Amino acid sequence: MPHPGPVSLLLLSPALGGAILLFIPKDRVEWLKKTALAAVSVSLALAVFLFCRYDRTAGGYQFIDKIDWVPSLGIAYHVGVDGINLVLLLMTAVLAFAGVWVSCGVKERLKEYLVFYLFLIVGCFGVLSALNIFFIYFFYETAVVPVFPLIGVWGSGNKEYATMKLTLYLTLGAVLALVALLALYFTTGLNTFDLTAIEAAVRENPLPLSFQRWAFPLILVGFGVILTLWPFHTWSPMGYAAAPTSVSMLHAGVLKKLGAYAIIRLGIGLMPQGAALWMPLVSWIAVINILYCGFVAYAQKDLKFILGYSSCSHMGYILLGLSCLTPVALNGTVFFMFAHGLMAALGFALVGFIYDQTHTRLLEDWGGFGKKIPFVATIFVMTAMASSGVPGFANFIGELMILLGAWDTRRWQAVGAVAGLVVTAGYMLKTVRASMQGPLSPRGASLLDAKGWQRLPYLLLIALLILVGFLPALLLPTISKGTAPILERIHSAQAQVPSPGGPRHVA
Repeated sequence: MPHPGPVSLLLLSPALGGAILLFIPKDRVEWLKKTALAAVSVSLALAVFLFCRYDRTAGGYQFIDKIDWVPSLGIAYHVGVDGINLVLLLMTAVLAFAGVWVSCGVKERLKEYLVFYLFLIVGCFGVLSALNIFFIYFFYETAVVPVFPLIGVWGSGNKEYATMKLTLYLTLGAVLALVALLALYFTTGLNTFDLTAIEAAVRENPLPLSFQRWAFPLILVGFGVILTLWPFHTWSPMGYAAAPTSVSMLHAGVLKKLGAYAIIRLGIGLMPQGAALWMPLVSWIAVINILYCGFVAYAQKDLKFILGYSSCSHMGYILLGLSCLTPVALNGTVFFMFAHGLMAALGFALVGFIYDQTHTRLLEDWGGFGKKIPFVATIFVMTAMASSGVPGFANFIGELMILLGAWDTRRWQAVGAVAGLVVTAGYMLKTVRASMQGPLSPRGASLLDAKGWQRLPYLLLIALLILVGFLPALLLPTISKGTAPILERIHSAQAQVPSPGGPRHVA
C-alpha cells in the first residue's frame, strides 16, 4: 500500500492525534483541545467523504487497503467498507467529534484523558473497518482497554467496582468469542483470517452444521456481553453511572454496536444455519431485555441509571431484529443502531452538562430546570421523544422496521416489544416531568444554559436524528447493499435447517 486510502486515514487521524498529544506540555490546554478536535474533525470529514463517494450501484467492499503482516497465518492489515460498516463508521465519526468536544470540559489531567479517548476511538474505527478477523478482534480489545483507565481515573461514584466488573464481563465474553474464531480458522481449512476469503468460501461450501450449532452461540454470547445481552447486562448501567460524560457517550453510542456488528458480520454472515437454529431463543431473550430493563429503568432515581437501563432495553430491539433474519428486520436493525447511537450519546451528554453544574444526578434533586436552561431542556425533551419512538426521529423508523419484520416471523415477541415502547414512554415522561417541569429545585438556582459553541454537539446530534427520521432514504439504500449478501446466505441456510423451532429439533 504505497499511499493510505481514506479508510486507513480515518484510522490514522485519531491515532496520530493521540501520538502528537504526548509531546504537548500538559499546561498548554488550548493546544491539547485543538489537536484532539482537529484529529476527530479529519476523521469526520473522511467518513462523510466515504459515505458520499461509495458506489451504491456496485455495492460490496470498496476503498480497500491491504498489507500482509504474517502471510503464513493469513494475517494482514485489511480494511474496507460496505453498506453496513460505512453507516456505522459515519455514526462513530459523528460521536467521536461530539465526544471530544464535550471532553474539552475535563478539568483534571486533560492531556492523559484525551490520549486515552482518542485511542478508544481508534479501536472503534478499527473494529468497524477491518476485513481480517485477527484485526477485528485486535481492535475490539484495543477499544475495550482504554475504558478501564477512563472510568477508573476520571469516573465518579463506585468507579473502582464498576471498572472491575466491566473488565471481567467483557474479558469473559472476548474469550468465548476467541474460541469460536480460532475454531472457525481451523474449520475452514483456508489457512487465513481474511474475512472476504472466508465469506467467499462459505458462500460456495457452508460450514458444517455440527460446527455452526456450537460456534454460533459462542459468537452470540461472546460479543453479546458488550451488547448487554440478558442476563450478562448488569455491568453496563453501573459502567454508565461511573463513566465521565464523553465516555458514556461512546459506551452507549458505539461500544455496544460493536457487539451487534460482530454478531452480524461473524455470526449471522458466516454461520447462517447456526443463526437459524438459535434465533428463536434469542428472540425471547430480546423481549426480556426490552421489558425487564425497561421496568428497572422506570424504578431508578439516578438519571444515568435511567439512561443506562434504557439503553439496555433498547438493545433488545437490536437483538429482536437480528433474530428475525429477514430483509426488513435486518436493514431496520442497522438503521436503528445508527439512530440509537446518536440518541443515547445525546442523552448522556445532556445529563453530564447538568451534572457538571449541580453535582447530582438524583431526580429528587432536579426539578423545574426548564426555566433556567431552556435550550438544554428543549433538546432533553426531544431526546426523550426520540427514545420513546415518536415519529419524526430516526429511532421511529428503525423500531418500525424491526417490528414489521418481527410481525412476520416472531409475532408474540413483536407484541412484547410493542409493550416495551409503552414502558419506555412511561419512564421518559416521568423523567422529563421530574427534571424539567414543576417548581425550580434549589440545585438549579445557579444553572447556566449552553451558550455559543457549547451548543454545537447537541445541535449536531439532534439535527441528524431529525434529518434521518424524515429522510430515511439517506441511509437505507446503502444499508441494503451491505446486508444483501448476508441475506442471500440466510435464505440458502433456512432451506437446509431441519426445523425453525430451535436447537432441540436438530438431529
